[in-house]
Amino acid sequence: MSGAETEFTVPALLDGVRVDRAVALLTGVSRAQAAALVASGRVRSGGVAVVGRSASLRAGDLLVVDIDEAPDPSLLPEAGVVFDVVYEDEDLVVVDKPAGLVVHPGAGRTGGTMAAGLLARYPDLAGLVEAGICEPERPGIVHRLDRGTSGLLAVARTERAYRSLTAQLGARTVERRYLALVAGHVSEDRGVIDAPIGRSIRQPTRMAVSAQGREARTSYTVVHRYAEPVSSTLLVLALDTGRTHQIRVHLAAIGHPVLGDDRYGQVGAGGRGRVGGTLLPAGRLFLHAARLGFEHPATGETQRFDALMPPDLVAVIGPTPPLP
Repeated sequence: MSGAETEFTVPALLDGVRVDRAVALLTGVSRAQAAALVASGRVRSGGVAVVGRSASLRAGDLLVVDIDEAPDPSLLPEAGVVFDVVYEDEDLVVVDKPAGLVVHPGAGRTGGTMAAGLLARYPDLAGLVEAGICEPERPGIVHRLDRGTSGLLAVARTERAYRSLTAQLGARTVERRYLALVAGHVSEDRGVIDAPIGRSIRQPTRMAVSAQGREARTSYTVVHRYAEPVSSTLLVLALDTGRTHQIRVHLAAIGHPVLGDDRYGQVGAGGRGRVGGTLLPAGRLFLHAARLGFEHPATGETQRFDALMPPDLVAVIGPTPPLP
């Protein structure tokens, strides 16, 4: 297929359909290639590049797709990607991801991802992709962490594990606890932030609390309040839902953004700067996925894994007690 750009008027049949699926149906490329086209900014609606492959289209929309040499979405194994494996068996792997490591390819990032490193260490993950069980750029990956967040992730190695873990996430039975140092002193020792989250209208690359968003709930417990090196509070957070950037959006919404957050915790003239100043290197959030618990897909037994706070975070506030 060739030609620099092709225009399509979205038919009524595709009203409300995700843009990646619509592009695949209209152009004949694979779903993975359609997602890659969106990620690379080569799909426009109303003259504006579509942000996010899950965006919905409306009948009558003018869609412009640059399908000349559609990107190859295949993921190549990379043996040099560094991460710790805290557990593995024939069904699954639990990884302790370091901050700075991107989980899977996306806009502006194709190599050096955890997904590529996993594929090198566990070649059997390619079978899940070939069977159409998961997307090519996310072999076995059932959930994710932001680049600047460290901590625990589960990865499925079999179809049984993939179906089970995604079902448990959907049923909200997976235990996920995070440690976060946030700006200011949180007044209540415990609380629940119950506020829907959706795509920001003013800044489509960001998420925001929105009445039109999806249900989202985050509970928190105060571990310690600090006066130095800055006024801050260490929280243990539990996710009831798992929306994109949920913890960061919720904490910013109550006036206590995560330290180091340059997207949702901006301060200073014109919104520039990071809460916490130079306590953390650029791009590092004081956010750590410290606990992960789920039912094993094969045995049905409850498994729980804890990951100690990494040295770069300990250096800011010192050691912390184990999670309750």
